[in-house]
Amino acid sequence: MDKPREVLVIGGNRYFGKRLISRLLAAGDRVTVLNRGSSAPPPGTVHLVADRDDETSLRNALGSRVFDVVVDQVCYTPRQAAVARRVFAGRTRRYVMTSTVEVYEYEDSITLVREDAVDPLEVSVDLELPWDDPEFLDAHYGEGKRQAEAVFAASGPELPYVAVRVAHVLGGDDDFTGRLDHYASRIRDGRPIAVPFSNQPATYIHVEEIADFLAWTAGEEFTGPVNAASHSLLTTVDLCEAVAAHLPESEVVLQLVEIGEVSPFSFFRSYGMDNSRATRLGFTFADVRHWLPTAVAETLGTGD
Repeated sequence: MDKPREVLVIGGNRYFGKRLISRLLAAGDRVTVLNRGSSAPPPGTVHLVADRDDETSLRNALGSRVFDVVVDQVCYTPRQAAVARRVFAGRTRRYVMTSTVEVYEYEDSITLVREDAVDPLEVSVDLELPWDDPEFLDAHYGEGKRQAEAVFAASGPELPYVAVRVAHVLGGDDDFTGRLDHYASRIRDGRPIAVPFSNQPATYIHVEEIADFLAWTAGEEFTGPVNAASHSLLTTVDLCEAVAAHLPESEVVLQLVEIGEVSPFSFFRSYGMDNSRATRLGFTFADVRHWLPTAVAETLGTGD
């Protein structure tokens, strides 16, 4: 019988992170969860408490432990990546960082965007920016992820890394983002939903599918950036229609705006992700239109 893999998950106590841990445990992996201790990890895991921003705290918590795979669910800045790079180089054979579609925030492409549109080796890193400021970090979410990827990419063979660029995630009765609820509340009340005049479609992935993808990635050998997105695109109208289907006698009212704040899944630019690299590597994605009604029902609590 093969020896169980040692897998460390940094963060991962909610949403698709907890689903990932469930899959790893079901596969027979020995899973260690590291977080700040604000919430207990799923049963069956080993729990380590540390502040991942504090290199000494992180090293003390890890001790002499080594891992086959590390899955980092909560790396948002190049500073965090730099700490992780120093701590985990030589301690794991594979480092999987959960990144985001927002690394492509400067793209505007009619065609689906491939990984090489943002090469982390060409991204400038500035560790002196105010990454510890929550407002700055929130306003520079894509840039933080982009620079974090760049730090890992510069590691070379001492820390083989994967950056999973995750599409917009939908589904689950534990969706804490409130984005679909934004649409539901306005559609129920007939209030306007702000969308750009030139509203662009985007790529999405179901919460269960991204958990499947991360679990699959942990067991593969490829490195570098990889896009994770279901097939097909959705517009804001598609999402509104899916929500309205679960709200009898509701009305979708769109308000077109040229500038200013728009609803959560409305985009002035097009940067849907090309998932062909992951497909070639062997992962099978679903079509977003097949699972969208289920995802909306799960989140709104209108399912059977």
